[in-house]
Amino acid sequence: MAAFFAELQACSRPATTIRSYGMDLLRWWRFLAGWEVGWDRATRQHARDFARWMQIAPKPAPIHWRHRGADEMSPAPAARRAAGVPNAVTGRPGPGRLYSESTRAHCETVLRSFYAFHLEEGTGPIINPFPAARERRRLPMAAGRSARQSAGGRYRPLVPHRLPRRIPDGHFNDLVAALRHNRDRALLAFWVSNGARASELLTSRQRDPCPASNCSG
Repeated sequence: MAAFFAELQACSRPATTIRSYGMDLLRWWRFLAGWEVGWDRATRQHARDFARWMQIAPKPAPIHWRHRGADEMSPAPAARRAAGVPNAVTGRPGPGRLYSESTRAHCETVLRSFYAFHLEEGTGPIINPFPAARERRRLPMAAGRSARQSAGGRYRPLVPHRLPRRIPDGHFNDLVAALRHNRDRALLAFWVSNGARASELLTSRQRDPCPASNCSG
């Protein structure tokens, strides 16, 4: 376990990515604990059942820090806002009670890479419980894809392609008009135009950019 996360840190993965890997592994660990199976004894049947469980099991309801220790005040999973109800401004759908396709796909990728790492190091099972998908049939050249296409993991769900979300132009104009200083307007224009993630913008520092040279490497 420690060697796997050390490899992630050596690859300069951000802290948010490492944390997401840890949460996916913790979810897998808890699933195996219910069957009293060690991580190095897991089989492909366990992996298949885990993929199916994530498809139908509700997500654990988060408990506010004020309500911890008071079971009668803990929110129930049914109190979540139904999935598909979009935010009035951003259009982002509310979190549902079940795991989304992107969450399940990310978890499968993490676990497959985790076992692939230990398989290469010789510290895990000799067979990866999360195998790669078999190669699909040959696709016509008119499809604009390679002759053979792999779907990634065998237990990886199909993630639908989503259109980029944006706030309406009127709300964006109101946001710009509410700013009082040109510095704030310049920062907003920079954030919107470069396409960076919110986590990248929030963790950026003054010493990160290199205006005097082309810092592509």
